[in-house]
Amino acid sequence: MNKKTLTKRETFAIGLMLFALFFGAGNMIFPPALGQEAGTNMWSATLGFLITGVGLPLMGVIAISKTNGDFTEISKRVNPIFGILFTIVLYLAIGPLFGIPRTGTVAFEIGLTPFLRSDMNSTGVPLALYTVVFFGVTLWLALNPTKIVDRIGKVLTPLLLGVLALLVIKSFITPMGSFQAPEQKYTSSPFTQGFIDGYLTMDTIAALVFGIVIITAIKEKGIKSETTIASICVKAGIIAAVGLVLVYLSLAYIGASSVEAIGLKENGGSILTSVATYLFGSFGTLILALAITFACLTTSIGLTTACGRFFTTIFPSLSYKTIVVVLTIFSAIIANVGLTQLIQISVPILVFIYPIAIILIVLSFIDRKGSLYQEVYVSTVIAGSIVSLMDALKGAGMPIRAIDSLFEAYLPLYSQGIGWIVPTIIAAIIGYVIGKVRHTANSDNHSKKAS
Repeated sequence: MNKKTLTKRETFAIGLMLFALFFGAGNMIFPPALGQEAGTNMWSATLGFLITGVGLPLMGVIAISKTNGDFTEISKRVNPIFGILFTIVLYLAIGPLFGIPRTGTVAFEIGLTPFLRSDMNSTGVPLALYTVVFFGVTLWLALNPTKIVDRIGKVLTPLLLGVLALLVIKSFITPMGSFQAPEQKYTSSPFTQGFIDGYLTMDTIAALVFGIVIITAIKEKGIKSETTIASICVKAGIIAAVGLVLVYLSLAYIGASSVEAIGLKENGGSILTSVATYLFGSFGTLILALAITFACLTTSIGLTTACGRFFTTIFPSLSYKTIVVVLTIFSAIIANVGLTQLIQISVPILVFIYPIAIILIVLSFIDRKGSLYQEVYVSTVIAGSIVSLMDALKGAGMPIRAIDSLFEAYLPLYSQGIGWIVPTIIAAIIGYVIGKVRHTANSDNHSKKAS
């Protein structure tokens, strides 16, 4: 049965589902960690975080809604081969390499670690057993995902927001302490450091991946018009974005005010667990553990489903079931690296691919009619890739000294980790001029042939 549009309640449910898909591992662990380290500079750092952690994902949802959930339609404007390869890289990053495993490690870190003796946790056995169960459940639910994810989102999201609201309200009523002096990396440029921290949520990439899940959910409600689907996606994206902003501000505040009470922690998972225990005792720890476990499970199901659907288009000889089985087994293995180590490994790769994804999303907004010269896409991606590659190598502790020193001396914003912005803008102008000249020359040649 075809429907012309959805009711406000149905649209809100889609937005709630998108929020539930987004609100998983990174959304919970990075804001409190930012808050602890940024201290008195928390607000400016959080503003930068919101741009890459909320603003860009919203743009991603809007961009992907206009391509029927296929990011390849945007990336292939650079080159058809690049379009396929880069989209595969995005799905691998947000999927089995980092995104999906991280849901399991965060759920373990917050959901089970507080109840284990330290000597038990150090063996690695509890994490191994937990990931087997966690990804076993993910596999079971991902084989028939849409309705289950929708139901979990409707039940989970209010519960999770309620738990976080209790933490925030309690932290205001009985303050844990004052904001501390910022750590070194948040001293000089807290805004740009927060901007880069927003990469770690992986939500801009997730927006490009979750688009296919949301669009499928909308179609299953009887909506067939592409214009209507795009409109509903935009509304759902705004609902999810508002929720994320409120949650991020709350979590950053909790982290910034917690140092005196619980000390500096290794990661955001440890911060939340310690805060819940400090404010509410063992009961708070248990409730937080259950809520966050299901939040991570929802994200895991959504990512596994999206990756499964995408890779069936790349490898049509393989069934969806087979691909999902491979994804969950591989993710379970990677998850056993541990949360802190997984974050350390993922940072350089995200620093490399994130700017490219941002460039393509921004260009898709400029190029609404699909008439922007290919030279603009090619030149901006090349410029952004060169600088972000240097950032990634530096982040991995393998900088090319000569180039790094040159960029440090002459490239604006390079020392802040966003040196790709200025070269990309310049490259876009050069690409446009080259494209304009080529287009004019081709038009002249056609005119001469016609005459």
